Amino acid sequence: MQIILLEKVVNLGNLGDVVKVKDGYARNFLIPSGRAKRASPANLAEFEARRVELERVASEKLAAAQAAAAKMDGVTVKIARKAGVDGRLFGSVTNADIADALVAQGHPVEKAGVRLPNGPIKTVSESSVEVALHTDVLVTITLTVVGEV
Repeated sequence: MQIILLEKVVNLGNLGDVVKVKDGYARNFLIPSGRAKRASPANLAEFEARRVELERVASEKLAAAQAAAAKMDGVTVKIARKAGVDGRLFGSVTNADIADALVAQGHPVEKAGVRLPNGPIKTVSESSVEVALHTDVLVTITLTVVGEV
């Protein structure tokens, strides 16, 4: 299916690109979330009429994400979990736990923006975690997982 992207989508394209994607991806995700429209002549004409407005909105989102990244730079998040004597956790620390801790500290992030490349953290440790605030803005925070008895 041919679609017009209404915002930048990771690994797909930028604002205004006409790309071909699988039908299910377009129908079930991109179009309902407002990130794309079908590439019909009428929609292409409508997009060109609204292009300036969409670019302005995209630049405002990027500026807001960069401002939030400046506030989050160097933030340390401390999460306490029950742990065994050897330092392994009973359970794990997931991206949802990290997102909740950041929101509690006053940094609004979505759980999908917290990137754990090696999966959930299962040991008492200190590690660096990337948080994506925008497709172009990544912030590295320090996560400290402490064990409680």
